[in-house]
Amino acid sequence: MTDALPSLPGRRHEKKFRVLLCLAACWLCALPFSCLVGPAPVCAGDAARALGAVLGLTTPPANEISFLVVGNIRLARAVIAALCGGALAMSGVTLQGVLRNPLADPFTLGISAGAACGASLIISLGTSVPVLPGISQAALVAPAALAGALLALAAAVWLGSAGGLRRESVVLAGIAVSAFLGALVALVKALNEESVTSIVFWLLGSLQGRTWESLPILLLTLVPGFFLVGLNFRKLDLLCLGDDEAAQLGLDVSSARLCLLAGAGLMTAGCVAVTGIIAFVGLVVPHLLRLWLGGTHAPLLTGAFFGGGLLLTAADTLARSLPGGQELPVGVVTALLGGPFFALLVRRRG
Repeated sequence: MTDALPSLPGRRHEKKFRVLLCLAACWLCALPFSCLVGPAPVCAGDAARALGAVLGLTTPPANEISFLVVGNIRLARAVIAALCGGALAMSGVTLQGVLRNPLADPFTLGISAGAACGASLIISLGTSVPVLPGISQAALVAPAALAGALLALAAAVWLGSAGGLRRESVVLAGIAVSAFLGALVALVKALNEESVTSIVFWLLGSLQGRTWESLPILLLTLVPGFFLVGLNFRKLDLLCLGDDEAAQLGLDVSSARLCLLAGAGLMTAGCVAVTGIIAFVGLVVPHLLRLWLGGTHAPLLTGAFFGGGLLLTAADTLARSLPGGQELPVGVVTALLGGPFFALLVRRRG
């Protein structure tokens, strides 16, 4: 009996490694599989050759349409979905740890409301927006949403810092910013009824029409967000002990919380700017992974990247697999999948 005790930590690490390896393998398989699904039929052979040509491994297929559909449209959507899903899940893990709130998600700080406000203003202005030659009004929606999201993040952090950036202050500041910006979005829709449909469709979240051109604005905030969270991931474990305990262990609580909030907010801002509001990915995935990986944040953040990317890629594939070439907003699919699952998870753990 005593001989088996030292092997228990090793078994736990081995289990976590197997879970992460399985998630990474499924994540890699989901990308090419997503390229097979869509309104335009593409056989598996042409899809494989198109993917090989994109990677420089094979020559392009004889069917140029298949190469265009797979290489420039579906693969771009799959990559963006994988990156956004992973970033949203990592942001959820970070915010739940920093705020010590199991209901915290990537939109707790009012980032989604800020992005919605920026996008709504551009959509409602329509052709009256002065643009540079060669730049369409639609191309300004993502930058406006990104600017709104970053301003909302800055406002929430500034308001929350009045109490020393304590977790209660940050949550209250996020609620205040969300309420104010949500009222502005409602005002824009009330004053311009012609743009209500476009605004609502953007708010539902979608990857339709996203191509490789959307990747730079996504990476603009994802890279520094990954960097900030990656540098401070060990501090998450200390913050979960409580502010006083973390301070006694030598941690600068306010500085660590600011860096982690900024990292999570930057990741969320880029995702919302490109895809719109996609709910439940940053809430469901962290809770599900804690059942398998525990509460240590190093494996949890790694698993969240692969698990969130896998979930959003699968949801986007499902959203465009309807008969007749119809497509659902991916935010609707994640809500339909995540809502009942999260309720079941809460019931099981209750």
